[in-house]
Amino acid sequence: MTAHPDAAALFDEAAAELRETPFRADIVVREIPSPSGIAPFSIAFAADVRPDEHGDSTYGSGRFVLLFDPDEPSAWNGAWRVIAFAQAPLEPEIGTDPLLAEVTWSWLVDALESRDATYHSASGTSTKMLSKGFGSLSDEGDGAQIELRASWTPAAPLRLHVEAWVELVGMLAGLPPGSEDVAVFGARRGGRG
Repeated sequence: MTAHPDAAALFDEAAAELRETPFRADIVVREIPSPSGIAPFSIAFAADVRPDEHGDSTYGSGRFVLLFDPDEPSAWNGAWRVIAFAQAPLEPEIGTDPLLAEVTWSWLVDALESRDATYHSASGTSTKMLSKGFGSLSDEGDGAQIELRASWTPAAPLRLHVEAWVELVGMLAGLPPGSEDVAVFGARRGGRG
């Protein structure tokens, strides 16, 4: 690893920018421990859509990790890398939609573009899961869940990328942008994945 005397200060500035980013009131975002051993510097956040009094959400959740390696790993094509995760339960009928995975990825791209969050070297997976309970779980019925795992190399300002991720988490949970004051009539249950 090459010595970069300003790397810590540069990362601290980016971390402060993310910590100061305001988010919509119905998605609770909090800093969580970041993974170790992936990059010299990292910061991580969790998001829960309209959590209950215990902090649990039946609507959807996500994770966002910003990595910084001043040595610019070749796979990243840059010094910064975002790793993002978002998931939400679905009605079983929606879970069988053959275009669901493609639509989910397009929502990420749309969220980034709507924020003018410039990026490159994107990769990821969109997974839909269907489940059916048996035995003592048969009363829970059928369930479905969508999950997106993605990574990309972001350009500044980095705040735009965490804003886009929060928008994606909300969209997967059924909250379109600008719907903070819209009532949700019951969570989708049975999202066992």
